[in-house]
Amino acid sequence: MTQVFSLDGYTPVAVAGQYFFYFVMYSFLGWVLEGTYNLYSKGSFRKEGFLKGPFKPMYGFAPLLLLVAKDLSLPLPLFLLLALVVPSVVEFVSGWLLVTVFHKQWWDYSGMSYQLQGHICLRFSLYWWVLSVACIYGIQPLMELLYRRVESLWQLTLPAFALFFMADLLWTCWIRRRGEKKLELGEG
Repeated sequence: MTQVFSLDGYTPVAVAGQYFFYFVMYSFLGWVLEGTYNLYSKGSFRKEGFLKGPFKPMYGFAPLLLLVAKDLSLPLPLFLLLALVVPSVVEFVSGWLLVTVFHKQWWDYSGMSYQLQGHICLRFSLYWWVLSVACIYGIQPLMELLYRRVESLWQLTLPAFALFFMADLLWTCWIRRRGEKKLELGEG
């Protein structure tokens, strides 16, 4: 298998576009995964996330970091350790940032064993580990095939996806900060 982020024959802009493709796809698949889990556990597919659109950025960042680590040709035991640590760190940092910036906790593992500030716990870290290994060794080869098939179309639509993602981020931040201001002023 070829390296995902190799610059051989590609400009840095093309590689950034490829990174963004994987980020968008994994963020969307994360949204589907969480919706499915919520449907199974609570009976409703819709689970509020940070963004309003169908994306969970944590699920986009963790695979990208693991793909970069995989391309470093690390020994398998070290890579498998990173497959456990990276998603947990991404989840912890994401949870901490969301609570710090928006004063809301979207998930809470505080009632579970071996948890840290409610942002991560051993049980879900092990789930993310299995999912990460499956993602890198099972889903990513398919993602690379998909990217090769849609690369020219992706290059054309990338600006629209970037604008959509940025609009979703800005809209979400504005709505959430506006909601906080209303609560501070006693209007909520």
